[in-house]
Amino acid sequence: MAARVHPSSVVSDKAELGDGTQVWLFCQIRENVRIGKGCILGKGIYVDADVTIGDNVKIQNNASIYTGVTIEDGVFVGPHVCFTNDKVPRAVNPDMSLKSADDWHVTRTLVKAGAALGANSTIVCGVTIGRWAMVASGSVVTKDVPDHALVMGNPARIHAWVCACGKRVHIDEHEKRGACTCGRTLVMEPAADGERSGDGNRGVVRVA
Repeated sequence: MAARVHPSSVVSDKAELGDGTQVWLFCQIRENVRIGKGCILGKGIYVDADVTIGDNVKIQNNASIYTGVTIEDGVFVGPHVCFTNDKVPRAVNPDMSLKSADDWHVTRTLVKAGAALGANSTIVCGVTIGRWAMVASGSVVTKDVPDHALVMGNPARIHAWVCACGKRVHIDEHEKRGACTCGRTLVMEPAADGERSGDGNRGVVRVA
């Protein structure tokens, strides 16, 4: 099934939309955007040039996704979520001349498969949000979020661990594992070389 685009939306001829993807009212999708299969983009969404979005992604009303962002499969982006892509934003140079595309550098952001970003959360550029992680509504993410972590606040900090089904899972400090009511088990393991846990006192959480 071909992608469906509401007539009020503007999609660049250079953008690619996968089969079954639906783009609703008043969206703008710019050049060189790649959106996978089966995605749903709600009302008033802006997708900047060169953004990559995987399959089966749901993006709710008025989200802003800027150049430098990659979103993997199965991610939920809540209403009014805002990504950034510049660590030191300025409108002008020190001589007060208007900045051009050559006067700044994109800082990239990655949202891994299955993650969920709550309404009105802000994702400061340069972070990786792990698989099945969950960002609480209104949070400001300034650091990497590990797999299965629930983060909240400003700045966002780890408050709990969540299963792929979305429920919180208590991980026993001694046994380093916890069972979800859905039947899955989460296990905390030591972080491998080059792997960030997001918390110096904890390991990396995976499905057993």
